[in-house]
Amino acid sequence: MGFNYLRITMGRMHSWGKGISRRCLPYKKTPPNWLQLSIQDLCEQICKLARKGMTPSQIGVLLRDSHGIPQVKYITGSKILRILKKHGLGPKIPEDLFHLIKKAVSIRKHLERNRKDKDTKFRLILVESRIHRLARYYRLSEQLPANWKYQSATASALISQQVIQLIRDLSLIHISEPTRRYAISYAVFCLKKKN
Repeated sequence: MGFNYLRITMGRMHSWGKGISRRCLPYKKTPPNWLQLSIQDLCEQICKLARKGMTPSQIGVLLRDSHGIPQVKYITGSKILRILKKHGLGPKIPEDLFHLIKKAVSIRKHLERNRKDKDTKFRLILVESRIHRLARYYRLSEQLPANWKYQSATASALISQQVIQLIRDLSLIHISEPTRRYAISYAVFCLKKKN
């Protein structure tokens, strides 16, 4: 009998806890009465926010706080990530893995400046072991290519490539004049999506 990795929920690493504390969602899984938004409008709104460069978790928080949508799945029948993948807007690297890689890159930059920081070296080992474990899970579940591998040498370029992809549709606009009263003057600029 083979061992099925895909049915196993990953436990906590590097802590003594068993991790039983979690959110408690309402039992009623129907759309709330106050919501007047149709499924098609909601999907369009999600895709529009994704094109602005927002991640699936940021979209969920915005819909919850601004539009009063508690769970997208209760309305559309699909989660935000599945809707984005259906429209070809899903992230190339899963969001949790991307943020772990970003954390590892920032730790390495810190270690370049502070080479004797032994505690940070240990924390880097823990973060990178989480990255390898999560990457193995995503390769098995076919959310990443079978030959995808984390390499610390190319991690910084990978992060910068993702950031450039997010801001390539944005342009810099000038929204206020600089103050000329003092020796140091300030001007305000803003990023705006290109038409």
